[in-house]
Amino acid sequence: MKHFFAALMLAISFQVMAVIETYEFETEAQEQLYTEIIHELRCPKCQNQTIAESNAGLSEDLRYIVYQKVSAGEEKRDILAYMQQRYGDFVLYDPPVKPSNYFLWFAPIFVFIIILIAVLARVGRRKVTPDSSDDTEEL
Repeated sequence: MKHFFAALMLAISFQVMAVIETYEFETEAQEQLYTEIIHELRCPKCQNQTIAESNAGLSEDLRYIVYQKVSAGEEKRDILAYMQQRYGDFVLYDPPVKPSNYFLWFAPIFVFIIILIAVLARVGRRKVTPDSSDDTEEL
């Protein structure tokens, strides 16, 4: 029985195949730029993952596009602008502040200020009630 399970595990292990992306770069600077860019781009399909972390097919395609553009000698800002134009501000982990998204940037600050004012008003309104026990009698 042990031999059967060992043979079964051996047969199954040949079926498992892992694909690891490896890209060849001309310089180490290109490889560093590639790594930096794929950690700054959000996967449009996944929630809260960079294209470096995601295993989605779309992320694989985006990593390949970044590889091609880095290998062609394009600069970081051009590659990020291309991705932003194609996929919108969502693809950037650090989206720009502009009038269309002011609410998203500043709403947390306003909520914090409102809560702070409410807490301070409540604390200021609270009356100090004297203790019901008479301390003077004990002396």
